[in-house]
Amino acid sequence: MRLPYFFVVAFVFLASAGLSLLAASFAVTKVEEASEFAVRRALDLKGHNWAEVQSDGLRVVLTGTATDEATRFNALTAAGTEVDTSRVIDEMEVAPSTQLASPRFSAEILRNDSGISVIGLIPASEDRDALTKRLRTLNDGPISDLLETADYPKPKGWDDAIAFAVEALTRLPRAKISASPGLVKVTAIADSQQEKERLEQELTRAAPPSLRIGLSISAPRPVITPFTLRYLIDENGGQFDACSAQDEKARDRIVAAAQDAGLTGPYSCTIGLGEPSPRWPDAAVLSIRALSEIGQGTVTLSDADITLVAAEGTGAALFDQVIGELENALPEVFALHAVLPEPETENQSGPPEFSATRSPEGLVQMRGRLGDETQRDMVDSYARAAFGYEHVHTATRVAPDLPADWPIRVLSGLEALSQLHNGALTVTPDEVVLNGISHDPKTRAYVSGLLSEKLGEAQDFSLSITYQKPPEPADKLPDPDVCEERIAEVQAGSKIAFEPGSATVAAESRDTVNQIADILRECGPIRLEIQGHTDSQGREEMNQQLSQSRAQSILNELRARRVPTASFTALGYGETQPIADNDTEIGREENRRIEFRLIRPESTAESQTALEAMEDETETSQDAEPEAKAAETDAETDSGAGDQ
Repeated sequence: MRLPYFFVVAFVFLASAGLSLLAASFAVTKVEEASEFAVRRALDLKGHNWAEVQSDGLRVVLTGTATDEATRFNALTAAGTEVDTSRVIDEMEVAPSTQLASPRFSAEILRNDSGISVIGLIPASEDRDALTKRLRTLNDGPISDLLETADYPKPKGWDDAIAFAVEALTRLPRAKISASPGLVKVTAIADSQQEKERLEQELTRAAPPSLRIGLSISAPRPVITPFTLRYLIDENGGQFDACSAQDEKARDRIVAAAQDAGLTGPYSCTIGLGEPSPRWPDAAVLSIRALSEIGQGTVTLSDADITLVAAEGTGAALFDQVIGELENALPEVFALHAVLPEPETENQSGPPEFSATRSPEGLVQMRGRLGDETQRDMVDSYARAAFGYEHVHTATRVAPDLPADWPIRVLSGLEALSQLHNGALTVTPDEVVLNGISHDPKTRAYVSGLLSEKLGEAQDFSLSITYQKPPEPADKLPDPDVCEERIAEVQAGSKIAFEPGSATVAAESRDTVNQIADILRECGPIRLEIQGHTDSQGREEMNQQLSQSRAQSILNELRARRVPTASFTALGYGETQPIADNDTEIGREENRRIEFRLIRPESTAESQTALEAMEDETETSQDAEPEAKAAETDAETDSGAGDQ
């Protein structure tokens, strides 16, 4: 039976439609796969591994979270290079922006005789008024507040840095202190090398252990005024009462001349600024040699004034000859005053005299003659102001016909006596004699310069000042280096041991910890790091944790023994710092240890400020101008010589 024609046509149509549908579905799938593959490959090549690609017919859908808007746009651009941009559907997100990093906070404090200046950027939460108020208590001058603030949290270590910076400034009248989180740099000037060492030790002790400090304290040459040299020769030989020189070369020349003139015993010659002439050593050497030729006496140089006093009994002919030669040889700027004492006669009566004594306890007694009641009141008031109101006993009497310069000589002598720990002063019309003991090695030179300036030209004075080292204060703390050495000695005899695998101090080590605690109580607030170390057995992370626990355990043991530990810190180093071979049992035993190390300040390099750089450039340009002009002059001279 044959099918009707209608059904055959319908069947063929339906079969063709089905085949077309299958072919279209296959083509769409291929297009989606090809588009997705091409876009994914382009994104991977650009480093956008975070983006997801999904094809939906002709559409290409991008999803994922970009780190920022620029990254999202770059991903869209990469996809648009493979398919038409109209087919790209953007469903990507952008991660929320993170909080901006806080700025670098820092403050720089400058202090000098003119006042205090503060400049920098500090957190808004810093109590600015309290900081300014505390700085105002340190200086009578103005406070220049040039600080800026930023509304960000205080970084770690900021409060410790600011507190230490202000604390350091209380000890430093001339300094620049830079404070930043966890770090303080101090640049200052000390009056002497001893003062520098004292300041470095005090600042190191005062700093918290968590704070890094850099110290750059210099002790420049002092300014000597008046620039003084005094050399005397007697029957015992020669000696310096005072000696000043502008540099080491000048000092060596002066000392060599003094040694040729019979210098005996120790001497001190201060190197400083303030010489009246570059030819100061020439004048000093010539004067000492002239005194040596005369025999005995004193020669005093005070700036450009030279006073030479010969011993009594010196021959007039020899005196005139030597003084004449010295006057002709001295540099022009120096003026010579020579004194040849007249011999005493039998009819001479004893000269008027004023005397004052100062006991080691500080009590002062004054006896002798003064011109009138006004002079006596003046001397008494000055002495009470210099030595203390309750420490002065006055037993002077009024006598007429005293020399006109008598008050000046008495007051100058009392001022010199006030520089001594104890001593005696005698004032006569011809001489001022001062004997005593001082705890400062520079006192003799200072007193010599003082009397040279106050008494004037052609005046004689005699000094016998003995230096004695001041007694150590009963409560003086030992040097931190000594403390570290004593602790090391204790541990060399008996190390601190722990229970195996724990941070518990072994019973046999309790006495060692007690000895170390006794030493640390005597040493006071030193900056100390308690270090824990282990051997290399076990995992590195476990060794690190064990060493930290053991160091902290020792810190807790010291606190339990009433040791002030505010300036101590505990830190574990694990197996990173061995001192012996970890392959042997003896070496591993040595590596398992506790060490006590001082936290020392960092050295800082001098940094040039912008203002100093501008000044250097200005000086360089100013120096270059004369050199350029000189070069032009030389060129013209050479040209003229060539023409001739």
